[in-house]
Parts: sequence; structure tokens; C-alpha cells
Amino acid sequence: MVYAIVRAGGRQEKVSVGDFVTLNRVAGGAGSTIELPVLLLVDGEKVTAAAADLAKVTVTAEILNDLRGPKIVIQKFKNKTGYKKRQGHRQELTKVKITGIK
Repeated sequence: MVYAIVRAGGRQEKVSVGDFVTLNRVAGGAGSTIELPVLLLVDGEKVTAAAADLAKVTVTAEILNDLRGPKIVIQKFKNKTGYKKRQGHRQELTKVKITGIK
């Protein structure tokens, strides 16, 4: 079982070939490829964590589509002052498919 831990959008994701991963929005259109920086590589029972060895490893992914996450409602309220504020947020996301770990 070959898998890698990659840095993607401020988070760390465990990926292997063929996985579908949702990341924070990545520049590029559908069908384009991106490379993700590798933090750890597990190849069978061999674990690689040295920075010099990981510089040679590349994880490629194909962008499938851009989407938006669920709506999050942010509410602030202060008692007895008449202050209330309501705000919403939807995170911009990108769905990618991992195509190779080399």
C-alpha cells in the first residue's frame, strides 16, 4: 500500500492513487493538473520523512471541478445593548483526483 501525506490548502491530507480529495480552492480549470508538496511517504513498510528524499517525490492530481461548501451562519449578539449581527459564509472548494505518486 503506497500512500503519502501532502500539504493541501493549509491542511494535511492522506492520499493514495485514485483517491478523490476536496481541497481549498486551487487555481486552474477542470482537467488541469497540479502538484502537491509531500510531507511523508509510506511505501509498503518503508516510511520516508527526510526532506532531501521527499524533494524527489511528486504527487500529481487532476482538477475535476470547483464547488462551494455548506453555508455557515455566524451570529453575534450582545445582551441589553441592541447589538446583533448575522453573517454567512461558504468556502470555495476544489475537488481533485490523485493520479500519481512518484
